[in-house]
Amino acid sequence: MKNILVFIILVLLTTSCSIFDVSEHKEKLSVEDIFIKSFNSKELNYSNFPYSVIDSIKIDSSKKIIDISFNKNFSTVPLRKENVDSIYNETQKFFNSYLPDYSVNIFSMNKNLRELIPNFYRKNNIDKYRLPKKLSTRTPIVFNKSKNLKYKNGLFNKNIALWHSHGWYYNHRLNRWLWQRARLFQTVEDLGPMSFTLPFLVPMLENAGANVFIPRERDTQLNEVIVDNKDDNFSAGRKWKLDETIGFKQFGKSIPANYNPFKYGSYSYIKANKKNIFEAVYQLNIPESGNYFVSVSYQALENSSDSVLYSVYHSGGKTDFIINQKIGGGTWIYLGNFNFKLNNENKVIVSTKLAKENEVITTDAVRLGGGYGVVERNGKTSGRPKFVEAARYYLQFCGIDDTLVYNINGNENDYKDDYQSRGEWVNYLKGSPSGPTKNRNAKGLMLPIDASIAFHSDAGISKSDTTIGTLSIYTINGMDTLDIFPENYSRLANRDFADIIQTEIVNDIRAKYDPIWRRRQLREAQYSESTRPNVPSVLLELASHQNFLDAKFMADPRFRFDVSRSIYKAVLKFLSVQHNFNYIVQPLPIDNFTIHQIGQNKIKLSWEKVSDPLEPTAEADKYIVYTSIDSNGFDNGVIVDSNYLIIDNLDYNKIYNFKITAINKGGESFPSETLSCGFAKNSNPTLLIVNGFDRISTPAHINLDNYSGFINKIDEGVPYQYDISFTGEQFNFHEKSKWKTDDTPGHGASYGDYETNVIAGNTFNYPYLHGKSILGNGYSFVSSSDEAIMNNKVKLNNFKLIDFIFGEEKTTKWIKPYTDSLLGIQYKIYTKEFITKVTDFLNNGGNLFISGSYLGSDIYSLKTTDTTAKNFVLKLLKFKLDSDHAVKNGKIFPTNNFLADTITFNFITEMNDKMYNAEAPDALGAVNGSKTILRYNENHYSAGIAYKDNYGIIAFGFPFETIETNSSRKAVMKSILNFLLGE
Repeated sequence: MKNILVFIILVLLTTSCSIFDVSEHKEKLSVEDIFIKSFNSKELNYSNFPYSVIDSIKIDSSKKIIDISFNKNFSTVPLRKENVDSIYNETQKFFNSYLPDYSVNIFSMNKNLRELIPNFYRKNNIDKYRLPKKLSTRTPIVFNKSKNLKYKNGLFNKNIALWHSHGWYYNHRLNRWLWQRARLFQTVEDLGPMSFTLPFLVPMLENAGANVFIPRERDTQLNEVIVDNKDDNFSAGRKWKLDETIGFKQFGKSIPANYNPFKYGSYSYIKANKKNIFEAVYQLNIPESGNYFVSVSYQALENSSDSVLYSVYHSGGKTDFIINQKIGGGTWIYLGNFNFKLNNENKVIVSTKLAKENEVITTDAVRLGGGYGVVERNGKTSGRPKFVEAARYYLQFCGIDDTLVYNINGNENDYKDDYQSRGEWVNYLKGSPSGPTKNRNAKGLMLPIDASIAFHSDAGISKSDTTIGTLSIYTINGMDTLDIFPENYSRLANRDFADIIQTEIVNDIRAKYDPIWRRRQLREAQYSESTRPNVPSVLLELASHQNFLDAKFMADPRFRFDVSRSIYKAVLKFLSVQHNFNYIVQPLPIDNFTIHQIGQNKIKLSWEKVSDPLEPTAEADKYIVYTSIDSNGFDNGVIVDSNYLIIDNLDYNKIYNFKITAINKGGESFPSETLSCGFAKNSNPTLLIVNGFDRISTPAHINLDNYSGFINKIDEGVPYQYDISFTGEQFNFHEKSKWKTDDTPGHGASYGDYETNVIAGNTFNYPYLHGKSILGNGYSFVSSSDEAIMNNKVKLNNFKLIDFIFGEEKTTKWIKPYTDSLLGIQYKIYTKEFITKVTDFLNNGGNLFISGSYLGSDIYSLKTTDTTAKNFVLKLLKFKLDSDHAVKNGKIFPTNNFLADTITFNFITEMNDKMYNAEAPDALGAVNGSKTILRYNENHYSAGIAYKDNYGIIAFGFPFETIETNSSRKAVMKSILNFLLGE
């Protein structure tokens, strides 16, 4: 009997399954041992997956199945059908030698590798369990009725929650406000990612049709105007009623901890009817002219209207919005960014015009600008603009619930409250059943958020000429430990989203900037910003703010644009699968823009579309032409089917400004440069202004052995439009200098004297300032991009005088030589085409006014002097470089009777928020018959030269547009015109 029992046991042992544990020791090598040894010895092609180990191998003899489980690290690489098939094939081939009839399953994180392939990269077998329920018909919370564009192949009616890094916060233990990271390489991580999101990423998402929600202040305007429904600047008819149980209330200069300004005020309301249209009017008395973001608040009631008309009256006209008041009540809802003029009729009107019978329309307040922080800590506010403060304080100002969202740690740890609040804020926006962790059923704001992105940079130093690179973090198990969202779909959608974002970023950077840009882990981890949101979410660590090579890339405005476009494309592609639509990427900005005069008061605008070599769907279908008059803002634009537009009946003595965008079914591009024209009512000839200032760039930088960093004294760089991330100049260049504390961060340490300032960059609209001075002196003008000139779109010999704007244009290399060879060195002034065309123009008796900071020094910008350019400048343009970095202050005085001896003027040399500064102007010496007409007051170097014989030249070693006042520019231009045109 015992022998039979032993036999049965042996049979069972050999026909059931065996489990091999990695820690188990066996004297004789089994097939499991051999596989593990092969993997650990790097004999398999996928053995190099970083930090990967085999957790277990399970062989089921009855089913002839081999289950191999790897640790979590095995899944940190991007998985696609191709590499998963390769892993399976190689593994299957290995085991076929020992167990030929067995099939293999491979797991990581308890998921089959095939499950970890994002839906977007699958041709079939889409995992429907990671898709949300099919969208019911929903109305956008904000829709621009004036533009009336619905990008169905873009992000129309999609809602994105997005935030950038950390922010200025209060440390209770230290009784001090401070950054959450160190000042390194002229920025701080609390501001660095903001220089991607606000100027680039947010507009891209909005241009695709999305509504974007941000838990930090988005407006850098330091002024703030709030008009409440109980203020004198609010007016409504007697039919409007007042509810004083809830609503926004004005609070003075500050609010204490946990005070909710939306709980103690009131709101006005009215029922719509078909017979009458009722309006409520907010008069907006701004302290100074400028651009202001406009936000509104209202209450969302059970019978609220989803079609409430808001009209914003600004300097460019009137823009109408339709607001869905069924959602988003009791906070600030962003409408748009508009230009307002002091003493204009600036207002916002709320109307019942579009609402259905008996629907309720509510209105509470209107807000313009960002202003300064208002939340008190230890009895004081931060004293800094809201846009630099941490999210925790802005959320309080916006009326978000404190205990559910931003006061998780009992007012004792603002640092934790800040990063923990962001995910809970997403849940509060969304509301039940996806509400905040403390109360999933909280009503919240009922906004259907589709995805959230936390955008950061990381720490780390590379000892070689490589970047630290891009890390993408996601979470599979939420705060409730479940791997499904409250709306019952799989949190594997988080991995899909994180993978697509990382893939788009890395692929685009490798294609354009750095072929060895490091793709770091696709990491599953329990970080608050990726774990808490109850929507698909990702925590992005783009690059290292501590590694100088990464920092150089992140400081480049071109890189910021391209990376932001990569993230936008990733959002689009991810949501196209989640919501089952065919995506189309918005086009790139147009180029070759020019204005032709084709009649007395008639012009033709023409331009060319630009294809995207990285995205075949990003082709332009149509265009939008935006117009502004004089210094007013732009209108709502007109759609044009072709690449030109004819406009006639222009008024005399007004300046018309135009910018163009390209559109397709996926969205709208960034705008072109702004060109201008103006016509004087006389017989003077029309002059041409050419905008040759296209440059955007990093500051100058140095890389020596153990000594590296940004050197602003050589070149401060040129931001795109403006920069909000600059803290101050770098002062520690020693690479061996170690981090000790955030106040003593070692290599890269930088000052903080600029860190709350907005720094003006290249705004691409300088033909307006030049043209204003020309028109003010009685001459008509048109303008053109330099690309249109070089591509023969304009005949220079049709003009008696050309004003060439070169600003801070100069030869600029990319961060790595790879891109120099791929795309060419950019922004060179004296190109072969320029020299050829200007030579022909001058030889035919033309007159040229040219200005810019690097007219002389750009000849010597590369290691070898450009002898062709040098001869062109010396012999034809009649000047030589006497000195670069000629002066630090911008005071100028005239000589040789160019201006009245009593006239002096200044140009801008210091950073400011209104106009880029010329920090390194050239001294241009007279040569070959020219004469000095302007001198720098600081050292009497020659600042400008003039020549007149068979042709005429005036050249300034500083940009004309940086002259400080309109009256000075007009007087200087008058002398230029008199000298060159002989009047």
